[in-house]
Amino acid sequence: MTGTKTASKETASKKGAPVEDVSGKAAPAGSAATKKAASSGTAAKKSASKKTAPVKAAAKKAPPAKPAPRKTPASAVGKKAAATKAAAEKTAAKKAPPGQTAVAKPPRDESHTALVRRARRINRELGEVYPYAHPELDFQNPFQLIVATVLSAQTTDLRVNQTTPALFAKYPTPEDLAEANPEEVEEILRPTGFFRAKTKSVIGLSKALRDDFGGEVPGRLEDLVKLPGVGRKTAFVVLGNAFGRPGITVDTHFQRLVRRWQWTDKTEPDKIEAAVGELFPKSEWTMLSHHVIFHGRRICHARKPACGACPIAPLCPAYGEGETDPEKARKLLKYEKGGFPGQRLNPPQSYLDAGGIPAPPLGAG
Repeated sequence: MTGTKTASKETASKKGAPVEDVSGKAAPAGSAATKKAASSGTAAKKSASKKTAPVKAAAKKAPPAKPAPRKTPASAVGKKAAATKAAAEKTAAKKAPPGQTAVAKPPRDESHTALVRRARRINRELGEVYPYAHPELDFQNPFQLIVATVLSAQTTDLRVNQTTPALFAKYPTPEDLAEANPEEVEEILRPTGFFRAKTKSVIGLSKALRDDFGGEVPGRLEDLVKLPGVGRKTAFVVLGNAFGRPGITVDTHFQRLVRRWQWTDKTEPDKIEAAVGELFPKSEWTMLSHHVIFHGRRICHARKPACGACPIAPLCPAYGEGETDPEKARKLLKYEKGGFPGQRLNPPQSYLDAGGIPAPPLGAG
């Protein structure tokens, strides 16, 4: 009997755990109820698997659903714009001429110290490019220089240099020009433009020198600006180049370049003079003027600056306003930089040594 019970238990354990009937009592493992429940469970599983299979197959065949587009936050838009701008600047830098960098404008909050350093570095580098910089008006004494400077208004230094030889040959001193016949002077000065007004200025200037200063050009700013036709620009040209007294010459080239370099945003000559004067030692003012004016005439032109041939391009906030291609930019260079004659008929020897060519006299070529 014991062996029979043990065998029954083993058989029950193999066939599975007892199944409860509706009444809640467990049915014997080998009973018909148990078999029926088992067969019902198996059928249910098969039915479920049949229903699930097509669903799974459909899930496999269907493409993954695309997530709904999200609205980009304003901060993300700003970051994306910044990234786009940075990429554009990087591309521009790659396209920049060899050895040059397309730099961004200095920050609006550039400190005064940073501005001073940048301005002085520009002046030093221009000094290396134009070690022969000089006033581009021919003169042999202060009188000739002050007259030539008055005549240079609204015309080129070249035209003045081609005109003054005849003027000074006939009227070599203030006393001579003070007594001149206005009509004869007008005829000589005709090529410079506005010759009637200029004739009145140089004759009036000569009379003032004769009557108030003994025929000599004064060496003080306050005296020079009292003379007919003489303003601060002319006075500083005379002081710096005839008397060796520092002065800043704010002509059209100087005004244009210092604004491009963001040394100042002033537009009035006297305010530009004051603002730029604060950036440099007084002893550098005269040569600074020559460096800036030389650069403005040769490379940093008003209408089409030759950015691609500019030696200070990495320091210039306005880089890119002009031609940046090196080959095209070189064709825009003027005077000795472009291999052409300069503005003076009698330039300094240092200019000639650097490859400069004297200008032709009036009527030549």
